[in-house]
Amino acid sequence: MADQIVITEKSSQAKDVRAAVGSRYGEILPAEGHLFDLLEPEDVVPAWKRWSPILLRPEGLYGTRPAEGGNKAAKLRAIREALRSAKRVWLATDCDREGQLIGQEILEHYNYRGQVMRVLFTAQDQQTIRDAFGQAKPNSEYSRLYAAAVARRQADQIYNLSLTRTATVILGQGSRRVIGIGRVKTPTLAIVCKRELEIRNFVPIAYFEVVATAKVAGGQFQMRHAPQERILKREIADTVVNAARGFEGPLGVRVEDKRQGPPKLHDLPSLQKLCGSRFGWPASKTLAVAQELYDGQGKKIITYPRAEVRYLPQSLISDVPKIVAGLQVGQSFSAISVPNPPVVRRGASGSFYDKGLEGASHHAVIPNVNTIDKLREVWPRLSADEKKLFDVIARAYLAAQMPDFRYRQTTATLDVRGYEFRAAGRQPIELGWRAAFPEWQPADEKGDEAQLLPSLRNGETAQLQDPKIEDKETRPPPRYNEGTLIEAMQNAWRFVDDEVLRERLKEAKGIGTPATRAEIIGGLKKQNFLMAQGKHIVPTETGLSLFGVLKQADPALVDPGVTAQLECLLDDVVVGKQEMVGAIDAVCDVAQRIIGKLKDGAAAGGLPPFGSATGNAAATYPPTPAMKRFAESLVRQKGIKPPPGYKSSIAICRKFLNEHAPKKADGETAGNNEPRPVSPAQLLYAKKIAQGKGLIIPDEVKASSAAMSAWIDSNRDSKRRRRGRKTAYKPSGAAAPQ
Repeated sequence: MADQIVITEKSSQAKDVRAAVGSRYGEILPAEGHLFDLLEPEDVVPAWKRWSPILLRPEGLYGTRPAEGGNKAAKLRAIREALRSAKRVWLATDCDREGQLIGQEILEHYNYRGQVMRVLFTAQDQQTIRDAFGQAKPNSEYSRLYAAAVARRQADQIYNLSLTRTATVILGQGSRRVIGIGRVKTPTLAIVCKRELEIRNFVPIAYFEVVATAKVAGGQFQMRHAPQERILKREIADTVVNAARGFEGPLGVRVEDKRQGPPKLHDLPSLQKLCGSRFGWPASKTLAVAQELYDGQGKKIITYPRAEVRYLPQSLISDVPKIVAGLQVGQSFSAISVPNPPVVRRGASGSFYDKGLEGASHHAVIPNVNTIDKLREVWPRLSADEKKLFDVIARAYLAAQMPDFRYRQTTATLDVRGYEFRAAGRQPIELGWRAAFPEWQPADEKGDEAQLLPSLRNGETAQLQDPKIEDKETRPPPRYNEGTLIEAMQNAWRFVDDEVLRERLKEAKGIGTPATRAEIIGGLKKQNFLMAQGKHIVPTETGLSLFGVLKQADPALVDPGVTAQLECLLDDVVVGKQEMVGAIDAVCDVAQRIIGKLKDGAAAGGLPPFGSATGNAAATYPPTPAMKRFAESLVRQKGIKPPPGYKSSIAICRKFLNEHAPKKADGETAGNNEPRPVSPAQLLYAKKIAQGKGLIIPDEVKASSAAMSAWIDSNRDSKRRRRGRKTAYKPSGAAAPQ
């Protein structure tokens, strides 16, 4: 047996490590993501099997148990056997907090006491991997990273399950649907719902601006009267037009030379926002394409994509010349003139800033220095989408090493009988980093700075011609797309009113993590709380109803600022500002307070149940496919007319079935009043479906074979369902919290 082993996060990673170092560090064994799940509450305290409004905080921490699905069991078995003889383990999982947890939780579960070395690689080419093994450090140096991951996972389980059960018991009366509460998921829903309500309640205000053509010796340009206090009456605008007609007067001209540094390098959220607006990509696609560029076979041309900051460590300054030279070999980037030596910017306003990496698992996404010389060879293997994304990353990196954009800012003002007219424009002096983006033109700038002004002199006479009124109207805030929603999650401080707290949260990383935000949005869509509307993300009526009920129950449930504070505490564990247990305690304190408020509100009769007339989710939540099929079979068999809305409302459909369904369900034998019990095979299959889709099997479903058959038929993949099957069971699917 081997006396040392390497544990990677997945099979493709194991293949890359094997190609880089062979068996030099022992047998290489892949995990498959998390090989362990946390125990369920009832596994810790049997009395917790019955749902009630209590805090599900065990003594100590929730233990772990082997995860199911895929090849997890076989991979865990191989690692467990190897650990028995291994004297040293090399953890070579992903370099972020989740990667630390995936690797170390295996060792903790089996109480491994041998030597553990941590291998951190930020790219997956052979040279980077070899260097990472050569620079491996004792795993004990990353104890805070592991503690932060454990704190986040434990806190989420306690918060999410406690409040899901509480909300379901107190607010879910009459709905039979689980009200899934998530520490990150629910405030994310709230962000979208608040914006939607702002838009729906928005009342546009009409206002007016006056524009005129100004003629000077060097040419002509547009000047505008647009005071800070908007002109709301047309007669006032008419007065301004009359004052401007034929007016001549001296211009006040101010000219300033200004400079603008390049934009910051990309983290995952900024990539998702840019690709969403430029290419129309959902956030999950941006991550998938980036992941392929990172670890795809024969690619590996960018660094770790789940970046959470937009800085680089100063130790990477020495890589700049090689990366720039490697990029400039390709046709796409050869025309971009980076100075020699490149411009290296340090500090908070630059690219290389060690302090900006504190508490972060990884630096900004950039081209991989160790594969950059193979770019010409790799390029033909890239898909069109992969080329688009690499282009975005490469141009950002090149721009960061180029001079500032220098321009001349000109502002011209004209006092027209007491009314100020104004024009502004900029003339480029040196494009600098702008040259990395050849599609940019000065006219692309927004607002008054967009126009190119003629040569102007202070005090010269300008003559106004053709003044006219422009009708304007205030606009509601725009709806979110996936990219801007992820940005809103990252910048949750914007939803906080307290100025001191806002400043503290600006340095935090918002709610959720770069790796989970797209998944959170996808989960809200699957649960019918959010939906896509063109490029935008909007709440469903069910989502709006749930938001309204939860906000009334306790605003903290839907407050992104509260969640951002909790995230801040969890992030502090990484840098040693907070102990793991202290962070979990803080989350539990918030959950306990919310539970108390929900119970008090219910006792006082002040909370509408989810699905009531006030919170009418049940009226808008559609019935399951099995319910609709059964209702349609009753219509055909009995020749009765179905009620309006039975296809769109679970409440209407359930009432119809309760009134007209036969007393005995299909699958029960005639003359036998006892339903046939669920078979072991049925239960096993149902558990696999529930685990794969994040569902809870209701207790009533487990009561009979017919009920279980109907639940399986309703929830398994539609392409695998048998057509024409009818069932008398009326299931109530329950989506589990995230």
